[in-house]
Amino acid sequence: MTTTSPTLTAERADLLELLQTSRHFLRFTVQGLTDEQARQRTTASELTLGGLIKHVARIEAGWARFAIEGPEAVAAPQDEAGYADWADGHRLLPGETLEGALAEYEAVAARTDELVRTLDLDASFPLPEAPWFPPGAQRSVRRTFLHIAAETGQHAGHADILRESLDGQKTMG
Repeated sequence: MTTTSPTLTAERADLLELLQTSRHFLRFTVQGLTDEQARQRTTASELTLGGLIKHVARIEAGWARFAIEGPEAVAAPQDEAGYADWADGHRLLPGETLEGALAEYEAVAARTDELVRTLDLDASFPLPEAPWFPPGAQRSVRRTFLHIAAETGQHAGHADILRESLDGQKTMG
């Protein structure tokens, strides 16, 4: 499943740059926040800045596991406990800190980056059965890393709106 060459190809370098750029914009939005600010809802949405960091770290970790293990790594929750855990992954819980969520995100990102450098990008796995995936669909490892970057970028945009609503700070201007 891993490549035998330690050479960083242009494609792998591009994937790493895309991931790192998406992550940068997400992390930028939470600079200087307190834990209380990171927990604060600033729009009609349930989303919070700390919750987004935690969610993106969990989602990235799950898709990175998918690139190794296949569909079980990203299967939808199957019971009430699974859904509760999924919901808890969208918010900072008592005792959790923004600093801790960012540290976890950094660890997840480092692991993903190592996989980008080493996995066979052409390997493919079936997607789990879910209403949001076409029946019988497959995803390559390459497409999985692109999905992580796209989802991170999408959530960075959400975070930018939340931060601007919180204190007027804008990521891009």
